[in-house]
Amino acid sequence: VQLQACGGDLVQPGWSLRLSCAASGSISRVNDMAWYRQAPGKKRELVARITSGGSTNYANSVKGRFTISGDNAKNSVYLQMNSLKPEDTAVYYCNADIRTPNGLGYIEKEYWGQGTEVTVSS
Repeated sequence: VQLQACGGDLVQPGWSLRLSCAASGSISRVNDMAWYRQAPGKKRELVARITSGGSTNYANSVKGRFTISGDNAKNSVYLQMNSLKPEDTAVYYCNADIRTPNGLGYIEKEYWGQGTEVTVSS
């Protein structure tokens, strides 16, 4: 199973970006998907999460500006980021809880994408 994230870029404050992440491989079911970010010198933090049923939650710092959405048919998750601020500068990581076949049963594991860099600067 692989998570492939893309969409990061260098933008000016106030601009928008849309990140995308797709899971591929031998997948039985994708459960929760999420976006995390890690700024230089800081710990990785949760930005937004979406369940397979569509429930969402956000970090307080991005509420009202970021929107997470998912496409179950494509095993994909998106992060629409509006009104970007310099403090949003970070490497953004896609995260997913995925069920895969394992012999006669299944195994559920957490997977991480490779990260996509977002820089907000004038």
